[in-house]
Formats: sequence, structure tokens, C-alpha cells
Amino acid sequence: MLDAARRLIKPSARSGVPPFMVMDVMAAAARIEAAGGRVVHMEVGQPAAPAPKAAIAAAHAALDTGRIDYTEALGIPALRARIARHYAERYGVSIALERIVITTGSSAGFILAFLSLLEPGARVALANPGYPPYRHILTALGCEPALLDTSGATRWAITVEALMAAHRKKPVDGVLVASPANPTGTMIRGEALAALVAAAEAEGIRFISDEIYHGLDYAFAAETAARLSENAVIINSFSKYFCMTGWRIGWMVVPQDLVRPVERLQQNLAISVPTLSQVAALAAFDGREEMEAVKHGYEENRRILVEGLPGAGLDKFLPVDGAFYLYADVSRFSNDSFAFAKRMLEEAGVAATPGIDFDPVRGANFIRFCYAGSASDMREAVERIGGWLRRI
Repeated sequence: MLDAARRLIKPSARSGVPPFMVMDVMAAAARIEAAGGRVVHMEVGQPAAPAPKAAIAAAHAALDTGRIDYTEALGIPALRARIARHYAERYGVSIALERIVITTGSSAGFILAFLSLLEPGARVALANPGYPPYRHILTALGCEPALLDTSGATRWAITVEALMAAHRKKPVDGVLVASPANPTGTMIRGEALAALVAAAEAEGIRFISDEIYHGLDYAFAAETAARLSENAVIINSFSKYFCMTGWRIGWMVVPQDLVRPVERLQQNLAISVPTLSQVAALAAFDGREEMEAVKHGYEENRRILVEGLPGAGLDKFLPVDGAFYLYADVSRFSNDSFAFAKRMLEEAGVAATPGIDFDPVRGANFIRFCYAGSASDMREAVERIGGWLRRI
């Protein structure tokens, strides 16, 4: 009987994805804090600043009505219209409201994109290192991540040559590109992105653009794939620039022919996105001045790390173009980034994410630091890391 019960509750093969390691680091840091310890948090890609005041006020006002109902599956029309206006104002691109889909964070956007674009067994090219849930979601959906190794020579981005070489070796059905990227913080210039979109579409490869860190660009302005093709799927979020991680609210821009398929999926998977979050997101656009001040804080944090970490002992890291990440080479001290991150947390009180979360092979030599906290935290982290590295 016990054996029969075990068979009934045996997890499916598709659930056997690796953990998102950054969440495990956050849990370990929380245990230290619960025991009275002090931790400088640089592990989770989460702004320390709150949502815009206008967003919070709009949510309060909505709660005061006493009713929070379902919305249309594609989202509140006023929010979709405001996002369309955002593309016109920021990028000079005209996008029909009908092509905009509100999602439960960018995570739901990826699920909807993969389900609507790809059949089981489809291969999707991804930059390596890259955001772990890309490959984990694809695997859970029965698709195959095709990791393309990147390097400093290509600014840690997929190139046309790399994509075409992979496609010739074994055809790929899609390619997902992020700029600014996680974990590297590097960006792709507009002309390079345009060439990549054109090359992919010429081969019938579906193009998905992760633009959730747009607005957090320091080296040069980020380009949207929406300007380059009406066939690309764009995924964005209110989590990063607008500091609304826990509100779980994002959006997609999809080709016209994909609107109804995505709508059907959304109807069945989620019914609709949380109404309160949509109301807040609409108001968030009125908080741009506030968010720009937060962005300037990230720039100061970036300066503190870029200038301070070399003196602390970490003098090799990737270009810090955008987002709020610094991807540092720790091979001088360890070839096991998981063990390095564990020791740094326990002995120095600094929480960061091991590179193997983002790159299963070369990530053993890297650590990702998130600098979305306060400037005082960044200075304290540099001091703690330097003191610790001098001791080990």
C-alpha cells in the first residue's frame, strides 16, 4: 500500500528543474538575520526603493471602493493604452493597444510566449551566462534550451555568427535575447540587435526580447525590438525600473496574429492579472521623476562597486552597462562559486549569487552582485568583502 501511495505522489519529470539558486541564498541570509546577524543583501535582483507614490495611492483608492473584480484577460484597456503611449514617448514607436498584453510579472510573459510560439521539443537559443528561469521554464514545458557561450569579445551577447552556427549544427526554433542582461549587466547596441533580429527572422527563428531592465541603462540607451520588427515578442515588467517586484505585474508586445492565442492561454491559465496591481501600474507612469532619482542612486552604487571592489580584491568584472548587476570573476580565490558565496555570506555577512546559477560550467568562477540597495550598503559590502578576502 505504501508503494502504491509513493507511485501516486511521484513528482513528474517536468518538475525536476534545478532550483533558482538566488532564492536559496536569500533563505540562508534570512536564517542568519533571524539569529540576530547582519547581512548586506546583494543576492536578489530587487530594488530597495518602494513603488512610486502615485502607484501606492492608486491602490489605496481602489481598495476603498470595496470591490476588486476580474479584468479582461488581456488587461485593463487604460493600462494597455498607457503602455502603448510609453513606446511612442520613449522609443518613437507606434504600437496598437491590441498588441499589448498585461501579464503576472515577466515570468508569466515568458510562459505565455513559449506556449504560444513553440511546440514541445522546440529548441530555443539562449546566451550563456543567462537568467536561469529561461532554461528552467523551457525544460518544464518540454522544450530544449540551446545555450550559446558568450565572451568578452562579443560583450557577453549572442551574435549573428553564433546564432547561425548553432542553427546550422542543429536547427533552433527561437532565440531569446536580453539587453540589459541578467546576470552580466551588459547591453547590445541597436545596430547589433537589428542585425540579430533580421538574421533570425530570415531563417524563420522566432525572436523574443527580454526588456525588463529598460530604463536602467547607463552606458547608452537601450533599443527595443519593437522598433525593429512587428514579429518579435517583447517582454517587459514593472518590477525593475518601477520598483514593483511583489506586485507581480508586467506586459508583452506580441504580433497581431498572436493576440488571440495569447488571450486564450491567459483566460485559461490566469483568467486575468491581479486588478489591484494593474491599477497601481497605470499610476506608476506618473512617478517617472521619482524613479529617475532611484536610477541615479543605482549609478552611484555602480560607481562605489566599480571603484571599490578592485581594492577589495575583485578586480575582474564584466562591463556594467545597465540593470543593477555586477558579474565578478572570483577565480583568483575559488573555482567553486557556490562554496565562495556560502563562505562570503557566513563569514563576511554579504549575500550574493553564485555564477553557477547563471552558467552551469564557467559560472563556477563568477559571483553576481546586485547593487539595487542603498549607497551605505554598497560601501559596507566593499569594506566587508575586502576585509574577508584579506583573511582567507
